[in-house]
Amino acid sequence: MEPSGSGGSNRVLRPSSHMMEGVGARVVRGPDWKWGKQDGGEGHLGTVRNFESPEEVVVVWDNGTAANYRCSGSYDLRVQDSAPTGIKHDGTMCDTCRQQPIFGIRWKCAECANYDLCSLCYHADKHNMRHRFYRITTPGSERVMLEPRRKSKKVTARGIFPGARVMRGVDWQWEDQDGGSTRRGKVTEIQDWSAASPRSAAYVLWDNGAKNLYRVGFEGMADLKVMNDAKGGSFYRDHLPLLGVTGEPALGSRSGVGGLAINDLVNVDLDLEIVQSLQHGHGGWTDGMFECLGTTGTVIGIDEDRDIVVSYPSGNRWTFNPAVLTKVTPTANTASTSTENTSTNSPFAVGDLVQICSDVERLKQLQRGHGEWAEAMLPTLGKVGCVQQIYHDSDLKVEVCSTCWTYNPSAVTKVASADGTAVPHSSGERLSALLKKLFESHVSGDVNEELVKAAANGDAAKVEEILQRPEAEVNGVFAGHTALQAASQNGHMEVIKTLMKNSLDHEIEDKDGDRAVHHAAFGDEPAVIELLHKGGCDLNARNKRRQTPLHIGVNKGHIGVVKCLLSLGCHPSLQDSEGDSPLHDAISKKRDDMITLLLENGADIAITNNNGFNALHHAALRGNPSAMRILLSKLPRPWIVDEKKDDGYTALHLAALNNHVEVAELLVDQGKANMDIQNVNLQTALHLAVERQHTQIVRLLVREKCNLNVPDKDGDTPLHEALRHHTLSQLRQLQDMQDVSRSNSSDQNLHPKKLLMGLGTPGGDKKSSASIACFLAASGADLNIKNKKGQSPLDLCPDPNLCKALTKCHKERNSPAVTPPNAATIRNDQETLEECMVCSDMKRDTLFGPCVHIATCSLCSPRVKKCLICKEPVQSRTKIEECVVCSDKKASILFKPCGHMCACDGCAALMKKCVQCRTQIEKTVPFIVCCGGNPPPIPQPVGVMNNGSRDLSRDIQKLQQQLQDIKDQTCCPVCMDRLKNMIFLCGHGTCQMCGDRMAECPICRKAVEKRILLY
Repeated sequence: MEPSGSGGSNRVLRPSSHMMEGVGARVVRGPDWKWGKQDGGEGHLGTVRNFESPEEVVVVWDNGTAANYRCSGSYDLRVQDSAPTGIKHDGTMCDTCRQQPIFGIRWKCAECANYDLCSLCYHADKHNMRHRFYRITTPGSERVMLEPRRKSKKVTARGIFPGARVMRGVDWQWEDQDGGSTRRGKVTEIQDWSAASPRSAAYVLWDNGAKNLYRVGFEGMADLKVMNDAKGGSFYRDHLPLLGVTGEPALGSRSGVGGLAINDLVNVDLDLEIVQSLQHGHGGWTDGMFECLGTTGTVIGIDEDRDIVVSYPSGNRWTFNPAVLTKVTPTANTASTSTENTSTNSPFAVGDLVQICSDVERLKQLQRGHGEWAEAMLPTLGKVGCVQQIYHDSDLKVEVCSTCWTYNPSAVTKVASADGTAVPHSSGERLSALLKKLFESHVSGDVNEELVKAAANGDAAKVEEILQRPEAEVNGVFAGHTALQAASQNGHMEVIKTLMKNSLDHEIEDKDGDRAVHHAAFGDEPAVIELLHKGGCDLNARNKRRQTPLHIGVNKGHIGVVKCLLSLGCHPSLQDSEGDSPLHDAISKKRDDMITLLLENGADIAITNNNGFNALHHAALRGNPSAMRILLSKLPRPWIVDEKKDDGYTALHLAALNNHVEVAELLVDQGKANMDIQNVNLQTALHLAVERQHTQIVRLLVREKCNLNVPDKDGDTPLHEALRHHTLSQLRQLQDMQDVSRSNSSDQNLHPKKLLMGLGTPGGDKKSSASIACFLAASGADLNIKNKKGQSPLDLCPDPNLCKALTKCHKERNSPAVTPPNAATIRNDQETLEECMVCSDMKRDTLFGPCVHIATCSLCSPRVKKCLICKEPVQSRTKIEECVVCSDKKASILFKPCGHMCACDGCAALMKKCVQCRTQIEKTVPFIVCCGGNPPPIPQPVGVMNNGSRDLSRDIQKLQQQLQDIKDQTCCPVCMDRLKNMIFLCGHGTCQMCGDRMAECPICRKAVEKRILLY
């Protein structure tokens, strides 16, 4: 039985934008859950699909169950992660994982200045467990104060996580990628479906070997359901917000946020400014409310606005925003005197001056269970600070050395009261001296602070003076950085030289793992990098993201840093934690100058990142033609252009899939890519282009003579694919096109060349699958080949008119093979192609640039903004004149790469360089080809052709075998994907990504003592 949506609430809420933005949120059962194990059990996750009404929400659980639940009055659900909804807090950053901005719920520490966590880090116990946090569900919403995590219950999350076994779910729309409706797969990773929707998809490896990304939360979609769930960490259940609450906080009649109820003891432990801010709209603030600060009160009511009414020992009652109250756990003392001021037994008061214990070992012992110890507290030893807050357990929040820390009251000594009265000291130290000491501690700080600040400011004389002090340490750290790191990022050469005169450690890391050379790369300081290199600094050092200084230089766009590092011999192809080399990053940043630099210095094009993309794949995926042009011109081995990813996709597949026409042209023309390579689903690039209806890619591949009849895993050819996607509206458009063609044709027949030219013309439907089908048929696609279901392309075509058109196109395309063309036929075809495509009265005589097509006469050409053949914008128009050599014939041969047409066919055959620009001629293109026709056939004896074909087949087979042998010798023996580029002292080797993770050799099992990278 599905849960009811009524919930019994006596309040009618209108749907809010916050509620509607909840679609896609990942949820778990809430405090009012009463629906058994519909969700799979405590901790199991589901996805918010949609809101049926303000009181009712539809959730699809990871186990496949879909049902309605209450989200008003009674709350059946809690929000475990709202990141998939796209909610983000602009201007924030998680201080642990550095995610910025924070997506989903923001957790702000209530006891540290400007310290935030994302949901992953909050539930993973990052930061001090005794500190309380605010929960901020959406930007601008009210903060909710939570109890410390160390007192709260954790629940294990289960569902679609890495390791789970899954099958297709309710929103599946990906055909048979999984191998069939009953097939299963394994989740390998939780990823982002889009940059604006983190953690909203799962990467699945299906049992049939296919891999892909599927929606788990994106726009409320659930492509998968779990058969065997997996654990996904744990979370603090009671800290999660309730689904459906329109703003924070929201309280029911039974209890408040954080479990507040009638007769609970509460404290106001926040700073006065925060309390006053939170009280706006919740009863406000008056001077009489000062009695509430540091005093325990009792909850006596929860009003209709869900604010909390608290009674105090004075007899006064005050109304509070529940966000400012903290529940006090009753103890033996507080049980008997529940309304007493908890700070009455404390010898300290807010504003007191206290001195911190100077014995580090004793302080560490005293801090256990009282705020704990951190190395950053070392500068506070023996210093004087000011009490900012007294917690209900008597711990003190003290501001000392410009930072606030929580101390055990036994770890500090009171030296002056808040009213200015001095406390007697055995040393007789006066209050004025104490205040001076306090002032000096804020101004000067310790010696490390002075050293780092002087280095950052470039004060070499001050640095030298500080280093002469006996307590100075050249490698000392302040604010997480050394003096060398500060000077390196700011380019202070004299300071660095001064530091190097001492026992300097170049390789100290900050909290992000960055060393001095990383900081120099960040600051665009190549001269500093050169100086550090002379001092023995490691230029290949990695930070915590495994980035080298070269990665940083490329990503920041610092060309000087990149040149310097490469000239000093750094490794050009080390990989970061994502597997990306600097070359991958340069392609992403579209820095052609850096790509050229890296390749000239030996960067490896074949290295693949964690997603299996080498540099060519990456350029094709990004649609970066200039990068592709550079990569193809510097290929160390020609077969790399056809390298496959683990899913069988080549660079040409990726370009075809994403409609990157210029990249595809480069791969085919410059890279000589094999157009007939198949992926794991046995699809060629033409299959993908037809499936996505990318007509320009289809034209390109067909023009370059790809195989039109390659079957995929289902036996479907591209023609099957095109006909499967056509629609009735497209059939009507095709019928209209046929009618127009018939009315304009003297013989009332549909000429196949009209269909060829009609694909992608301004008047046609650029995405008509029916037009693509006719184009394929007219180009020679087989109409009779059958797929594995025994269907021919015509069997998939229910429209008789389209069947006739396909048959006619195919027949006319193949008729020249049956009956040799006579001279009149060839002449008629040539005359048709030479006519202006606009006026049809004059001959074509204008060369368009940059596409080098000839489509119009010189009179019509100014009216054409896009080429009528390839649809590219026309940037130049050149009238074709007579041959500049013989002056007898009209120029009819196009020279490449310069793009000039200045010679006739007779004269062009004698030329090695273009007579117009003196550029070396690499290729010639006849006039008829520039007009969209086919090149004239080269006559060849049949016997010679057959023998040559057999010899070529044997040569190809031999080369393929040789290539496989080379791969076997150079391939990593662990992952079998990447090249072997790391050698151990035992003589065996792996790729760098595998070798970095190994403690012993995978071949001989000897301990790895040293790793040597191959250059």
